[in-house]
Amino acid sequence: MRARPLLLLSTAVAASFMSGLTAHASPVCIKERTPFAFSEDSVRWTISIAPGADCIQGLRLSYMQIFNVSVVSGPSWGQLAVVGSGFRYSAGTETPGTDKFTLLISGSNRHHRGTSTLEVEVNPQ
Repeated sequence: MRARPLLLLSTAVAASFMSGLTAHASPVCIKERTPFAFSEDSVRWTISIAPGADCIQGLRLSYMQIFNVSVVSGPSWGQLAVVGSGFRYSAGTETPGTDKFTLLISGSNRHHRGTSTLEVEVNPQ
């Protein structure tokens, strides 16, 4: 019988601790997402982001599977991390200008398998 009050106390402490942490979703940092087709194609996206901000962007559209995302060339000023079937770009607090990076995405578009190259240009807001 003592286990139940202890469990409730543990849950309350964890909830209290977690309430101090905040999670922020990225605002829409990519205005237009040109779709890629996994046909050895290359598409270009543009990000607008404030200094010190993050852009978390998924790559999968509803009709595709993504098998792998790899960095072909990384950004010069910000930080880039591949997160599942997407990426997280963190702008530096003092970005001197435009940044860019390139990703290679492999997957399946309905029944067609292949790769696409995504070139992303980052513009400070």
